[in-house]
Amino acid sequence: MNKKLGLYIHIPFCSKKCPYCDFFSKCKDDKEIDVYTNALLKSIKYWSEKASRPITSVYFGGGTPNMLGTDNLCKVLSEVYKNFSVDKNAEITTELNPSYLQSINFQKLLKAGFNRLSFGMQSANDEELKVLNREHTSDDVKNVIKKAQNSGFKNISLDLMLGIPKQTKSSLTKSIEFCRDCNVEHISAYILKVEENTPFYKNQAFLNIPDNDTQADLYLFACKKLEDAGYHQYEISNFSKTGFESKHNLTYWQCEEYIGIGPSAHSFFNGKRFYYPRSFNNFYNNNILKDGFGGDEEEYIMLNLRLTKGINFADFKKRFFKNISRSIINKAKIYEKSGFINFSKEGFNLTPKGFLVSNYIIADLI
Repeated sequence: MNKKLGLYIHIPFCSKKCPYCDFFSKCKDDKEIDVYTNALLKSIKYWSEKASRPITSVYFGGGTPNMLGTDNLCKVLSEVYKNFSVDKNAEITTELNPSYLQSINFQKLLKAGFNRLSFGMQSANDEELKVLNREHTSDDVKNVIKKAQNSGFKNISLDLMLGIPKQTKSSLTKSIEFCRDCNVEHISAYILKVEENTPFYKNQAFLNIPDNDTQADLYLFACKKLEDAGYHQYEISNFSKTGFESKHNLTYWQCEEYIGIGPSAHSFFNGKRFYYPRSFNNFYNNNILKDGFGGDEEEYIMLNLRLTKGINFADFKKRFFKNISRSIINKAKIYEKSGFINFSKEGFNLTPKGFLVSNYIIADLI
């Protein structure tokens, strides 16, 4: 087991709930934000006493971390530095909503240690943004990226949603070209999934959401367009310029360990998986639910097959002291014939076509 450690910090506040979102969050409440920030500081100290490993990535996700404000974000990160041993080359990311440019001081974030930003763009087409009930416009995104870059940030990611109602290959091309022209380093492109208990789920019959075949077509189209624009695919939903792959993302998919802090945050630490329930009170009282052991062969295969590099035979043997099962190899060879899997001397990996049915293939393999 690699001894490095990732750290995830959940910021569960938003100005309003997006109609497709099922992440744990609540509308901004200044009093709750103060209480929550103090709880984060306390929890960081608690976990630092249990983990002496170097932190190689810190990720502030949400929700909308903007809602905490620049000073609180910096205060929380300062507490991480104070209590953990943070690697000098650690990747430190915060998600941000392009709508709240005025609430963030990029120079302060950079000085505090943040070196990567992830903006929730979703689309560069204003009509699609309206359908998603987003508060920003494409111009807002352009302006916030320019301000961040002028402030010294050299590692910026944009979220790009595929399969949005009314989305076409033409509108998707516009969004991809927008990302390229903004000269960002990383793009997370994921297919819209309509989750239960969301307004989109209740109203999907009226939303004209593309069917599965159309979504698959848009995904494969996006993979090719992003590659042409200089963003190589390294994971099912993640694309980057060379050298800008997200260290924190790779922590998850390479089956390495991390600690998650905040309601709904999951952890994989000392071989065990556990999480905080989706509740402020549970987090404040440090009530943690066990989720079994992690890091076994099946989980390792499942997670690594999300990566374009897939399963490396030598890495597998180094970790588990044996070769990968012959039955798995034989099954994978069948999928190779249909173009879902690629084989090489070093290992095997899913193709973009295989990524579309990855859940089915991985379940069959293991």
